[in-house]
Amino acid sequence: MVSEKALISKITWRLMPFLGLLYLIAYIDRQNVSFAKLQMVGDLGLSEYAYGLGASLFFIGYFIFEVPSNLLLNRFGARLWFARIIISWGLVTIALAYTSSPTMFYILRFLLGVCEAGFFPGVLYLLTLWFPRDYRGRMVGLFMIFSALANAIGAPLGGMLLDLDGLWGYAGWEWVFLATGIPAVIAGIVTIFYLDDKPETAAFLSQDEKDWLHKRIASENSGMDEHAEDGFRALINPRVLFMSLCYVGFPLAAYGLSYWLPTIVKSFGVSNTANGFINIIPWLIVAVALYLVPSAADRSEKKITYIVVPAFVGALCLLMSALMTAPVAQFAFLCIAAAGIFAGQPVFWSLPGRFLKGAGAAAGLAAINSVGNLGGFVAQNVVPWIRDETGSTIAPMFFLSACLAIAGVLVIIAGRMIARQITSQPNLKA
Repeated sequence: MVSEKALISKITWRLMPFLGLLYLIAYIDRQNVSFAKLQMVGDLGLSEYAYGLGASLFFIGYFIFEVPSNLLLNRFGARLWFARIIISWGLVTIALAYTSSPTMFYILRFLLGVCEAGFFPGVLYLLTLWFPRDYRGRMVGLFMIFSALANAIGAPLGGMLLDLDGLWGYAGWEWVFLATGIPAVIAGIVTIFYLDDKPETAAFLSQDEKDWLHKRIASENSGMDEHAEDGFRALINPRVLFMSLCYVGFPLAAYGLSYWLPTIVKSFGVSNTANGFINIIPWLIVAVALYLVPSAADRSEKKITYIVVPAFVGALCLLMSALMTAPVAQFAFLCIAAAGIFAGQPVFWSLPGRFLKGAGAAAGLAAINSVGNLGGFVAQNVVPWIRDETGSTIAPMFFLSACLAIAGVLVIIAGRMIARQITSQPNLKA
């Protein structure tokens, strides 16, 4: 007889540390530009706004290729497709170390988005194949903890790498890209040999375990729409479209804060290395919140509460950080705001899997993530623009606060939309 607890534990220990490590590398590669900015702006002769535009082109490439990438993942399997994604983004990150002009920077940032497109929603889709519904919020939370750890590790790493300026003829910002791109290439090669595409092909599971898991997930999927497995029809599903709109505010606030936080801390008058270590603090708090909130949500039928409350707390703290004048108070509110921005997102990502399956889940998750991540494009353009216009490093937090609050309101509306499906789809819990 199969023990559910033992089986889930086995799958968790097999998949989550490895997927989390890949996400840690991905997130460091994605966020290294915020530390490289501290030197790269001067070396390339860019304004804050021009640099923000170049950095944000990542999200345009990501947006265009996100859905096609996830559909190809569904076709070729996670093992080979994730390896392709990871190796290609590592090579582009290494190439960024040799940037010699603004145009080259813009092109490479766009290509980085193209290469990385499909990884995050691909993992979300993979979790729908491996875990029953009641475990997915916690698994997404565990996965996203590695993004917080990436910021915690990447912050002091970025600061120390900047202080290597001149070593072996490389500028500090060049070291930032070299030291974060090479591990990605190595991790991509390891992925080919380690990752399993789906439970049916996993050698570490017994046949009884495979049968139990297949039966459980198939039973949960049985109440979904008949066209839920159609990847292209999922793209025009009203719930997918509205959840895409809901999600925009979360990455907007997340990337706006993570991109700009080193600049805010730098304005306190600290060194590059000290800046990096100070930036560990908010991401450790985020990691704790990413464990506690999704775990509580998985034990509750009222999922929406665990998305909305953290969002509103985050919006309020962003607002308070902009109203405060003391650096310590500003930083304290920004730490809590970071936790509020991230804590509810794993719960949010557990919702689409309640009405999408198969290729529909792959396409739908990618669509929501790609549209939502346009918020990162907006943030990395608007935040430095506000700084240039106002002369205030903290003023952009007003904008991020408003966007996050609007996202919270939209999620409440989405929750009511999902709740109306309960009578026709009994397996759906809002």
